[in-house]
Amino acid sequence: MVSLRQIEYLVTVVDEGTFTRAAALLHVTQPALSHQIQALERSVGATLLERASRGAHLTPAGRAFLPHARAVLSDAANALSAARQSVGLAGGELRLATTYSISLGLLPAALRLWSRRHPDVDIRLYEHRHSDELMKAMAGGQADLAIGPRPSDWTGPIHTLGIEGFVIAVSRDDPLAVRHATEVDLGELRERRWVHYAPDNGLADVLNLACARAAFQPNIAVRTEQTASAPILAAAGLGPALVPANIVPDGYEGYALRPSPGVHRELTAYARTVPDALVSAFLVILKESTRERLSRPAS
Repeated sequence: MVSLRQIEYLVTVVDEGTFTRAAALLHVTQPALSHQIQALERSVGATLLERASRGAHLTPAGRAFLPHARAVLSDAANALSAARQSVGLAGGELRLATTYSISLGLLPAALRLWSRRHPDVDIRLYEHRHSDELMKAMAGGQADLAIGPRPSDWTGPIHTLGIEGFVIAVSRDDPLAVRHATEVDLGELRERRWVHYAPDNGLADVLNLACARAAFQPNIAVRTEQTASAPILAAAGLGPALVPANIVPDGYEGYALRPSPGVHRELTAYARTVPDALVSAFLVILKESTRERLSRPAS
């Protein structure tokens, strides 16, 4: 019989990379941890982990098993949370997954409001580079709720938050800033060298698509791994950057203007199953906090 403890042990070994680190995190001995993994493998009827001197790696059977293992742990946590709420117990944990740009721009206001209204509920935040990575993690049960671009082929509940707009960030001495332009045709920037994103950052796709629609490929001055670095590098004069308008801070040292044609994407919150009371309460706050920062989708 497979137990939640065995599933938890397997997932922890995978996340930590070695039996040594997993045992320390779980506060068990390595022999005890190995025994539980072996018992799990016997129940499954297949080897799930390959033990090596430098760590542990999933076998093909293990890779097939892992997303379901994460989902089982997620459902167990949700069941515990629901039980606590039903008897009026405080506490618990809300697990959220999102992308880097959203955790910089939209999410802080919602989390601030949540912490004021529900100070006894902990938040566990998972951040991802790309919306595809976010959707995969959510499907595997990583979080209770994902906040990101609308996922494709998603069978669970999806809640529309609004339309996120993008701006072009440049330095204060850029000709566009000097003449106080409020909008720029993207085609005018075809000869510029851009602040771009690393290929595995989802905003790289947004910039490439926007430039392709203007019939050019962006020349690259620098690629950044960190979303937050793009407007800073643009302000330093390395080139224009396409960034979500909501991550540009008040008092920004650079200059921001609208691209033409406009660049937008729909943002949503989505879950694997119908949200419980805790997640539903957060959705109310999330929609409230984003109402003024996102435009409404066209009906």
